[in-house]
Amino acid sequence: MSTRLRVAVAAPLTDELHALIEATEPRIELVRDASLVAPMRWAADYSGDPDFRRTPEQQRRFEVLLDSADALYGIPDVDPAALSRTVAANAGLRWVHTMAAGGGGQVKAAGLSAADLARVAFTTSAGVHGGPLAEFAVFGVLAGAKDLARLIAQQRDREWSGRWEMRQVAGQTILVLGLGGIGAVVARRLSDLGATVLGVSRRDVEVDGVDRIVRPDDIVAHAPSLDAVVNTLPGTDATHHLLGAEFFAALTGGATVVNVGRGNVVDETALVEALKAGRAGFAALDVFEVEPLPESSPLWSRSDVLVSPHTAALDAGEERRIAELFADNAGRLLDGRPLRNRVDTVEFY
Repeated sequence: MSTRLRVAVAAPLTDELHALIEATEPRIELVRDASLVAPMRWAADYSGDPDFRRTPEQQRRFEVLLDSADALYGIPDVDPAALSRTVAANAGLRWVHTMAAGGGGQVKAAGLSAADLARVAFTTSAGVHGGPLAEFAVFGVLAGAKDLARLIAQQRDREWSGRWEMRQVAGQTILVLGLGGIGAVVARRLSDLGATVLGVSRRDVEVDGVDRIVRPDDIVAHAPSLDAVVNTLPGTDATHHLLGAEFFAALTGGATVVNVGRGNVVDETALVEALKAGRAGFAALDVFEVEPLPESSPLWSRSDVLVSPHTAALDAGEERRIAELFADNAGRLLDGRPLRNRVDTVEFY
């Protein structure tokens, strides 16, 4: 087993977190030049300032740094083409950690060969966003239950309407797609509010707060009984439009739809049709099929849709949690133990 791990920092990293990683796992040698990485515009902005440009000499230095490493902290420039170049140029590369929870999609987009996928381990930051995204999911479910869109409209119009009975999350039946680092937290928090939680998984698993496991092929059959559905799944070939026309046609009673997973799990055209028909009553969406959401999208103008610009996961502690995860995985790699959040290079999640 290796005794040292040379890591090229390909993403923004503060001095404090640099020190934390090396203190947590002293066998790591972090090589970093902050002038070669796009600066953050806000917390956890790993893509960095889009106006950032390297000079030809800086680009050469950056590539030399990447090509000398055993591992990468981040995908260079969050660019699959740059990842592909680095993997091809660096025969000694053993491991790449992606900042995104759904980093498998970036790895897939790099178009790496089977040999490269076997040689280099890829891991994601799945799980570090569980708490913030679960809060948004609960917020979305509550917003649907409490008729947030109606309340906002009446306040805007200074309308003091008659009273109406608000729905209670306690007693609702809520489908949670995906029971990983995000879905498990969502399920637990919804259960704490008194909801009956159906968890979607291909395997028989036991998760706190989940009352029953539902297979992906069976979600349409359960749709008529749902008060809300929360997606936390990654975007893969198997999950593409899993919430599609057939599912939305089977909804009844104005169910709430929340998406904190990947945008392409939800067929947005079918969702809009369900909202128009009243089968869905409210949608809280943090992710979309195309991002940024095009100005032409009908989702912008619907009062029964809450559009969040893929920002629900961000919080001040995210960068530290990713650094801690990376340091732990580095120790696992050096000790020959299984890595956490390793990308499935068949389905890329």
